[in-house]
Amino acid sequence: MDINRRNFFKVMGATGATLALGSELQARPKKGADTEFYGVLYDSVRCIGCYNCEYECASAHGLPEPVIPAEDTQVRKPDETWRTVVNGYETSKGKVYVKQQCMHCNEPACAAACLTQAMYKTEEGPVIWRGNKCMGCRYCMVSCPFDSPKFEYFSANPKINKCTMCFEEKVKQGGIPACVEFCSGDALMFGPRRELIKEARRRIAEQPDVYYDHIYGEHEAGGTGWLYLSPVPFEELGLRTGIQRDSYPALTKGFLYSVPTVFIAVPALLLGIQQATSKNQTNPENEDE
Repeated sequence: MDINRRNFFKVMGATGATLALGSELQARPKKGADTEFYGVLYDSVRCIGCYNCEYECASAHGLPEPVIPAEDTQVRKPDETWRTVVNGYETSKGKVYVKQQCMHCNEPACAAACLTQAMYKTEEGPVIWRGNKCMGCRYCMVSCPFDSPKFEYFSANPKINKCTMCFEEKVKQGGIPACVEFCSGDALMFGPRRELIKEARRRIAEQPDVYYDHIYGEHEAGGTGWLYLSPVPFEELGLRTGIQRDSYPALTKGFLYSVPTVFIAVPALLLGIQQATSKNQTNPENEDE
């Protein structure tokens, strides 16, 4: 396979500059002033634990059928097989169900850590994984504060598996995520993030005795696409409550100005090799563009 030298050095230079600037080019979504991120509001008060979201997610993405435990309080996590799970928790207000999946951060640490932009924040809001760009470094897994991306360790052709908010399959075509579409208890609501926050605040204000006064995801990790309402404090539902308010990519900006050059040059070199050798990406007629 021939290496396109022009693209090799072009990618090296661009990547080194991106890393030197604190990964801002990857951490910040490219969205216009009129674009509002989409998200999902999950209301655990309304969730009946029907598991439809698990089954419909698996069906929409060609994944194995979920295995629901006999005891619904058995805590599970999304993995390389299933992108979302629902767990039941015994809380101070009785049993409460909670859905878990990728949180789709406004400024995702996984995308900031990804050297090839395989992990990508779309203009519409969902964070997706692009297999044709992935070099298998798994930095996205290490950087995620919610432990969302999962690697198929036992596959001959491993992929990163995580919720994509059904971006390619539905949202891009004007639809809504499969889990939202088939939710039996009206626990899931899809829409512009700003409107979801307004709706969440309305529910809390109208039923203060029902809802815990906090919207999980409004500020955690700089804000997330998935927003949660709960009747109890969120630590009772197994959610991380020690998440910082600032986005995690913001932590790297000052650090990357002071790291030795080798930590910038080596990743840039690896990325240059990956881009220049991957599938002979550049067509001959486009080489001079």
